[in-house]
Amino acid sequence: MGNVRTIARLDIKGKNLIKSINLEGLKKIGDPGQFAKEYYDKKIDELIFIDTVATLYGRNQLHDILIEASKEIFVPITIGGGIRTLDDAEKSFMAGADKVFINSQAVKNPNFISELSKKFGSQSVVVNIEVKKFSNNKWEVFITNGRDRTEIEVIDWIKKCESLGAGEIMITSIDNEGTGKGSDLELLNLVQDSTKLPLVYSGGIGNLQDIEDLSKIKIDGLALSRVLHYNLLEIHEIKNALNFDK
Repeated sequence: MGNVRTIARLDIKGKNLIKSINLEGLKKIGDPGQFAKEYYDKKIDELIFIDTVATLYGRNQLHDILIEASKEIFVPITIGGGIRTLDDAEKSFMAGADKVFINSQAVKNPNFISELSKKFGSQSVVVNIEVKKFSNNKWEVFITNGRDRTEIEVIDWIKKCESLGAGEIMITSIDNEGTGKGSDLELLNLVQDSTKLPLVYSGGIGNLQDIEDLSKIKIDGLALSRVLHYNLLEIHEIKNALNFDK
């Protein structure tokens, strides 16, 4: 494993950076702009801003946060949550985003992936796939920030997203998210060979050993929140652990 991107994931509700466990029980942490600038100063590779309740309430309120952040931050930024139309995506790009991050709307209207890709380029379209295990080797896709099940099997959905023009896939393990108990290696072993697209993983990292456990997994990026927000690991430590075979 080498050249794996270290990505800070900032889940936001209103104007607050929050953290959850299994995408539930949201806890306020602080100002997302301040955290983002700190991560940038410490050489983070990318940032993801997610409005965690945008789909639930039918809006995205991150644009003002993103406009301010992009004045001082010069790494790729992905914005997601509540992006339902091409106009929503365009406003996100105008506010400073490099990529948009979709989940619920992609499941509800898969052709939206193609529409985004054709208008803005596939490199700017990230599909976040929130998954939860239901039985042996069966993981199901969820939407609405992990609230609603879809009965769609994860491998089928990854392949469909790729065929429709997605440029990147992010897998979020609902079972492990926010727990610090390590990544879902069983899930990653299942999905790593299912797509040729760049694959980002999110969920469960608690220490350096958890990162080193990913050494034989083919991922292109690791999205982190808990270990960064609570200062459990330094970014340079994470980068060294991710890219130790360079």
